[in-house]
Amino acid sequence: MEKIGVVGCGLMGSGIAEVAARRGLDVMITEADQASLTRGKSRIESSLSRAAKNGKISASDVEATLAKLHFETDLSAHFDRDLVVEAIVENESAKIDIFTILDKVVESPTAILASNTSSIPIMKLGVATSRPQQVIGIHFFNPVPVLPLVELVTSLLTSDETAISATNFAKNTLGKRVIRSKDRAGFIVNALLIPYILSAIRMMESGFATAEDIDAGMVEGCAHPMGPLALCDLIGLDTTMAVADSLYQEFKEPLYAPPPLLLRMVEAGLMGRKSGRGFYDYKKK
Repeated sequence: MEKIGVVGCGLMGSGIAEVAARRGLDVMITEADQASLTRGKSRIESSLSRAAKNGKISASDVEATLAKLHFETDLSAHFDRDLVVEAIVENESAKIDIFTILDKVVESPTAILASNTSSIPIMKLGVATSRPQQVIGIHFFNPVPVLPLVELVTSLLTSDETAISATNFAKNTLGKRVIRSKDRAGFIVNALLIPYILSAIRMMESGFATAEDIDAGMVEGCAHPMGPLALCDLIGLDTTMAVADSLYQEFKEPLYAPPPLLLRMVEAGLMGRKSGRGFYDYKKK
């Protein structure tokens, strides 16, 4: 795979595009509008600048990486890609729309269509195309240039050839650690992580303990690198709620249901670090 497409240039999409370009791949990035594309490009440039400043890459590496990146607002720009990774908002209907379009515009009969979804079953995306055997989940973790893990998720219809190619791409080309998951909402990581975060939110919501004490308890008492509420702010409260919704719809378990506090915060636009305020106020910090 030499020509890679990335749909979406938010936190995840920009990270995926950066990692692929740094590995010498030709990367086409598309966004819904020019403003979003400009923000995404700036995000990648800032990330590369930080990497160069910290001595992880050279100035020539930055230039070579940027030369591998192409930016468009039309999904048809992915017509010649070997692999396209969808990395838009965690919304099932929006993702299905993207896969329906990609199925029509990506010309290669062997091209793989992948989703970076953190919770939506891959089967739902695969059946929206005429090639469900070539649809797979390749779930990266934020920040993509730093975290080494990738969850590979195959549906009942994903072919062995697709799984092998996707594994080689993530492991051998991008240098990621690959773990395999069955096609269930939440996969491995979020099926374990989200109930933990929701429990912390309920604890704070009930007045049992403050956000600071809950996070300090898990960091200082359990050696976690970050507390659950700070982690929720990093992930994004809207993304956490979307994953919780997917898990609840799949399993109907009460522990997966988003707490009222989470719903109200998302409605108020308190999304965490990306909005400047969540369980903590990052504007003050």
